[in-house]
Amino acid sequence: MGKVIGICISEKRGTQKTKIKEANLIKDWGIEGDAHAGKWHRQVSLLSYEKIEEFRKKGAKIDLGAFGENLIVEGYDFSALPVGTRFVIGDVILELTQIGKECHNHCEIYKKMGSCIMPTEGVFTEVIRGGRIKTGDMVEMQKPNPNHLIRAAVITLSDKGAAGKRRDESGPKAVSMLKDAGYDVKETLLLPDEKEALKRQLIRLSDQRQIQVIFTTGGTGFAKRDITPEATIEVCDRMANGIAEAIRNYSMTITPRAMFSRAVSGIRKETLIINLPGSPKAVKEALEFLLPHLEHGIKILCGTDGECAR
Repeated sequence: MGKVIGICISEKRGTQKTKIKEANLIKDWGIEGDAHAGKWHRQVSLLSYEKIEEFRKKGAKIDLGAFGENLIVEGYDFSALPVGTRFVIGDVILELTQIGKECHNHCEIYKKMGSCIMPTEGVFTEVIRGGRIKTGDMVEMQKPNPNHLIRAAVITLSDKGAAGKRRDESGPKAVSMLKDAGYDVKETLLLPDEKEALKRQLIRLSDQRQIQVIFTTGGTGFAKRDITPEATIEVCDRMANGIAEAIRNYSMTITPRAMFSRAVSGIRKETLIINLPGSPKAVKEALEFLLPHLEHGIKILCGTDGECAR
């Protein structure tokens, strides 16, 4: 069991939070009165009290809430827990959605100490069930449901789409088909054809959100700005190009132009990344071929299914 050591909120984002004795948590929103509450996956942030104490021993004179955390909890190493873990505090249920965060602008703590623990040790949750909590409440941890839906994300690469000059149809087509197949689509993104921007999102979705399968659409052809395969290769630990080759071979039975696809597929940690074509028709054809077989491979990767050999 853990214990709530502190509760903190702020009226504006990017500012140090202040302590309160108790709080009202609203389902699918966050802490009432806190600037970070809203319809997104980072509704309530948590930080381990032990990690704060370790940081203080380095000479940091900081109050609770200095890192922008909502709940300070004793008894758990949050950054070591998997996404999907739940925390029960009285009537309240929180579900872990992200480990750490990207630090865009170094805070005052970083400038003084040369480091900050929130980007690596802080975690984020959604409010599954609301209610009131107070300092001193006990926190019970529940392991993720092993039968949860597969977490997916879809990224569309299109300069014109990102600039608002063209309506993206391939991303929504992929999302619709994934949902119909029983996948839990956590995020959809529309990006310009920029390699570093795509790499950052692939890393974030894999490492912090622990998405199990990421589909990209577009950017796999011969054009100079088609950089999706290169970005995918650079972030992957291992390649899994049997998937890309199978899609390409299937597409060749529909159109010879499939030979011009440079799509790849690979693995980063426990996340499978699959490049799809850019047209909604090609996305539909690829997913119709792929989805009936994909779940087994994802479960093998995540260690929840047996080996492929029979």
